[in-house]
Amino acid sequence: MSKLFRAVIMGPPGSGKGTISERIAHSFGLKHLSSGDFVRENIAAKTEAGVQAKTYIKKGLLVPDHVMTRLLLPRLEEMTKYSWLLDGFPRTLAQAEALNSACDLDVAINLNIPLETLKERLRHRWIHPPSGRVYNMCFNPPRVQGIDDITGEPLIQQEDDRPEALVARLRHYKDVAKPVTDFYKAKGILYTFSDTETDRIWPYINTLLSTKIPTIQSDARCASTH
Repeated sequence: MSKLFRAVIMGPPGSGKGTISERIAHSFGLKHLSSGDFVRENIAAKTEAGVQAKTYIKKGLLVPDHVMTRLLLPRLEEMTKYSWLLDGFPRTLAQAEALNSACDLDVAINLNIPLETLKERLRHRWIHPPSGRVYNMCFNPPRVQGIDDITGEPLIQQEDDRPEALVARLRHYKDVAKPVTDFYKAKGILYTFSDTETDRIWPYINTLLSTKIPTIQSDARCASTH
């Protein structure tokens, strides 16, 4: 029986989770699962959980734990044959406990980025709401200013990325995330990485995963040949 690799990546808004997740998926052949993508797919498909999620999002509220777990866990149960990295979930202790009851994780990656760095990054962040694509005017700008590269639709700057809302938002993230990181620390699978640049953090994450994934992936290849 081949051993699959399961990991989550956590970090505040602007910490580079999406960029690092894509690098991990590309380098190690994992499925990159984005909770934001799952939410958008469910909303588009008008599933019961998707309709519920939309009502909260339209009011500018966070989607509550019981709705997020109903959106995410069935999808994870479909992924029984894949190694994956989950980005954007769990955000709360209740979500972490629900995930823990559904599957065993190998690694929880935690990005710890200085507040000033986050503020600077988010000040320049613009998004394409229908797809969730994120641009940064400093290091990942769109080809045409204010326009999504793929659809040609306008980009927006979220209200809660504006400086006055930002500090409260990041403080709230820290309060909610601490019980989650404590939960994974107690399990012995938490790995925290700190720096101001994604390119400086990446080699350390790459080295960590290189020690944990190769045997898993070669086992999977062997298993698939039988």
